[in-house]
Amino acid sequence: MNWDWDKLQEKRQQQQKQGWGSAGKGNWGRRDDSHDDAQDDNKQNGRSGGPSRGGRPSFSWPKLPQLDGMPKLRWLVLAALVVWILSGIYIVQPDESGVVLRFGRYVRTENPGPHIHLPYPIETVYKPKVTQVRQTAVGYRAQSVGGVFQQGRVQAVNEESAMLTGDENIINVQFNIQYQIKPDGAVDYLFNVIQPDQVVKRAAEASMREVIGKTTLDSALTDGRVQIQNDVADLLQRILDRYQVGVQVVAVQMQDVQPPKEVSDSFKDVASAREDKQRSINEAEAYRRDILPKAQGQAQEMVNKAEAYRETRIRDAEGEAQRFLSVLAEYEKAEDVTRKRMLYETFEDILSKPGMEKLVLPSDTGSQVLPLLPLDGWKGTDAAKGGEQK
Repeated sequence: MNWDWDKLQEKRQQQQKQGWGSAGKGNWGRRDDSHDDAQDDNKQNGRSGGPSRGGRPSFSWPKLPQLDGMPKLRWLVLAALVVWILSGIYIVQPDESGVVLRFGRYVRTENPGPHIHLPYPIETVYKPKVTQVRQTAVGYRAQSVGGVFQQGRVQAVNEESAMLTGDENIINVQFNIQYQIKPDGAVDYLFNVIQPDQVVKRAAEASMREVIGKTTLDSALTDGRVQIQNDVADLLQRILDRYQVGVQVVAVQMQDVQPPKEVSDSFKDVASAREDKQRSINEAEAYRRDILPKAQGQAQEMVNKAEAYRETRIRDAEGEAQRFLSVLAEYEKAEDVTRKRMLYETFEDILSKPGMEKLVLPSDTGSQVLPLLPLDGWKGTDAAKGGEQK
């Protein structure tokens, strides 16, 4: 007897339409009707001489029903698994540092470049920017218009800026801090403290108050700003290192230092007087620097001239004395000859002077009654006197 295959197919389709749930409620663990019909057919075949083993009818286990779309589900699961594994690939940028956690516990730090880690939730990667210079403001807030910050437009925060100086004066200090994460401080920055940026801000405010408390008002308003900035940076770095924040202070810049508004006019007058004083000092210093080198140069010039004159006179005197001694020595050797020579030399010097009128008279002129006189010279002199009288 042949099986009724059409009947079996119809029963399977009906079972699939009823749903897998109904099949799971009462059909698991027992054979369905198609199986009973197949068993009856096998019995009949055994009785009629059909195929059997040891005289017993053949038996087959029922097949579990299959859902439609099972191959697609396998591919979706496989694709999700691949995506989950590939999610462990990550890249650390040159300005970043990769901090890897395994089940929330720190395991390693990765350098810039491509890396892989066990996918989430087994391992998690944090990538803080370790070369970025961050900054925070204390005592003021930058104002923005339409989401764009305006240069020079700030809003004062008196609760943060008001500080007490060493000479018990109140002053408003507005400053900002620039800092960055240390190369080996990414783990401390992420996990040692909560809100590390706020910790830096509060520590900076405390450091500035301590330094201002040791500084006078005049120094804070005038020429003591550079020293204050350096002291605050050093103190802030020591505090952050003690807290293990993992931050390196780059710079502390004081933006504005002003007295309270109630006494600002008086302080402006004092500042103006101080500026006038400093300007007068600068002008006097400039005049001193200009006139002092000139006076020193003139004094040195006079000293040099005096030294030169002294040396000249000394050399001349020594030369004259040496000449006199040499003449004296020659005179002692031959007095008559030396006397005549000296007389002739004296006449030569007198007669060789330019512009001197010379008159040579014979030796017997003195015996005459009326000696010859230079009448032309007298006439010229009388004519000159007569012209002056007219």
